[in-house]
Amino acid sequence: MHTPGRGASLPRDTRDTLFLLAVIAWVVALQAAHIPAWTTALTGVLLAWRGWLALQARPLPGWPWRAGLLAVALAGTWASHGTLLGQNAGVTLVVVLLALKTLELRARRDAFVVFFLGFFALLTHFFYSQSLVTAAGILVALLGLLTAVVNAHMPVGRPPLAQAARIAAGMALMGAPIMLVLFLLFPRIAPLWGVPNNNPTGTSGLSEDMRVGDVAQLALDDSIALRVRFDGPPPPAALSYFRGPVLSRFDGRRWTQQLEPTALSAGLRAELRPRGEPLRYEVTLEPHQRRWLFVLEAATEAPELPGNRVRMTTDLQWVTQRPIVSLVRYRAQSHVDFGHGPLQDSAALREFVDLPPGFNPRTLQLAQDLRRVHGPGPQNAPALVDAVLERLRTGGFVYTLEPGVYGQHTADEFWFDRKAGFCEHFASAFAVLMRAMDIPARVVTGYQGGELNGVDGYWTVRQRDAHAWTEVWLQGRGWVRVDPTGAAVPSRIGSLQRLQAPAGAVAGALQAAVGPNFIGLLRANWEALNNTWNQWVLNYTQDRQFELLRSLGVASPSWQDLALVLFAVVVVVSLVGAAWAVWERRRHDPWLRLLHHAGRRLRTLGLQASDRTPPRELACQLRERFAQDPAAAALADWLLRLEAQRYAPHSTTTLAELRREYRRLRWPPARGA
Repeated sequence: MHTPGRGASLPRDTRDTLFLLAVIAWVVALQAAHIPAWTTALTGVLLAWRGWLALQARPLPGWPWRAGLLAVALAGTWASHGTLLGQNAGVTLVVVLLALKTLELRARRDAFVVFFLGFFALLTHFFYSQSLVTAAGILVALLGLLTAVVNAHMPVGRPPLAQAARIAAGMALMGAPIMLVLFLLFPRIAPLWGVPNNNPTGTSGLSEDMRVGDVAQLALDDSIALRVRFDGPPPPAALSYFRGPVLSRFDGRRWTQQLEPTALSAGLRAELRPRGEPLRYEVTLEPHQRRWLFVLEAATEAPELPGNRVRMTTDLQWVTQRPIVSLVRYRAQSHVDFGHGPLQDSAALREFVDLPPGFNPRTLQLAQDLRRVHGPGPQNAPALVDAVLERLRTGGFVYTLEPGVYGQHTADEFWFDRKAGFCEHFASAFAVLMRAMDIPARVVTGYQGGELNGVDGYWTVRQRDAHAWTEVWLQGRGWVRVDPTGAAVPSRIGSLQRLQAPAGAVAGALQAAVGPNFIGLLRANWEALNNTWNQWVLNYTQDRQFELLRSLGVASPSWQDLALVLFAVVVVVSLVGAAWAVWERRRHDPWLRLLHHAGRRLRTLGLQASDRTPPRELACQLRERFAQDPAAAALADWLLRLEAQRYAPHSTTTLAELRREYRRLRWPPARGA
């Protein structure tokens, strides 16, 4: 026998309030990672308090409580963000106000305010993330809020929440085609289209400077930096260098970019000299809050980013007008065989041999020794470079993520003491030694390698693929890439071997239980699913809209054509919706329709039976008018059971049974018949 749960015994108001509070708690939980901790704690306490009041049927707190809590919320928001305006402060306030509003949830009007605040709070999630996981969480919250709205529109009786949920799901399904049409056709006019983002904390990635230890931290980060899909075969693994920030200034501890050209370097040009056929590919770049794009060395043409101008710097970087704050996709073509930079020495190149005084005395002495052996001058630079690379190959240098903390003389410690490090240690020490031998050198950062996802065919480049290498200038050749890490540890570059970050407790247990291959397969499938979401939803750009119009026969589509097609679709859908509303209006509520049929027949018996007359009153009229008629008594009993089916808390009679009985009922004769 089915035993009703605790929820079945609760009054409807209490049950509905608890359900709405649970939905709001889910909405707030989705925001927990983006709002201050005190906000999550305060909203949790407020929702729990409101639930306890509902369960105990206690009165809601008066206005002094609400005013005091509002003051606390405003003060906390100001203390956390320094303002009450802006994206982050606004989201914090909306979340707190949503919880506060439940403390004055008395009438249906208050409930509707809570509903719409909840919908607004849902939208703010997209300020921070548009991922597939976020979308799934928002969909659950949306169905919960829709269920609460539908339930609020069912004022009679005690309809089960499952019924409201089914209606809400049906409404969502009916609205899905309209949503899809709006998504496909609403004109995306960059830069107006898009989610504003002033959140300074984005996906981790390379920075504008490099202190020994920085890239090693990225090596422990397994998150995705970019995805690449090549039109043809990918380049050899050893040539997969995705160029990022170029660091040419060294203060003894830190390498930094030269953001503005000096009087000497103003005359330098990139002077790119590509050789062979280019590789064509498409990059999907995760937001990194910086202005540079990552392309496979060396791109000859600017990647196209709608609404964001792209230019190439003299050191072969591609930078954008505005930071990359959302997922972007661009096409590029690159040459892995190329030369660049001036072929002859000039005063501008002297900036790339600068070293700060007072640092690395033993490295400077090593440079003098090497120059005495191989000779000074630009003509001997290749021999000096080879000599240093040979030292790396045979000197017992070790590639490790845990080289220890370096002191003031980082190059000295690397060459003579530790002989161990990560790519940044190799690149920095190599560039310092090159400059000490009067060879122009600089450090280039970016990503090297990647891994093929066999599910979707995309190359996935992760933060742990972050890499640093060097470029030296050689007379007659220009800037030449030299990877000292690859010289010491060829497997790090050629076969794409990586030092893996240790697995966490949960990951370790899963690997032990089901094996690393199964975990890898799950991860590949999940990342392919995410990538599909990124490609078809987040990166549905104006170009793809135009492709859709071309497939529909529009020869030269524009955003005006999109607006026109969208307007036509809206008109057609509106007309269909109006026709459906008229048809639906005629259907009425099946219970009301049955009562309407009964009332119409009762009117023929001389009863006062309007559409608003309740069944109990009709039964009373029947008994008064036909007191001795058993048919009238049976009809009156049927009317009372019809009322009970609608309003009694535990009625077991179904509407279908009442409808069948109605057809078998005998009716008293009309007066005068």
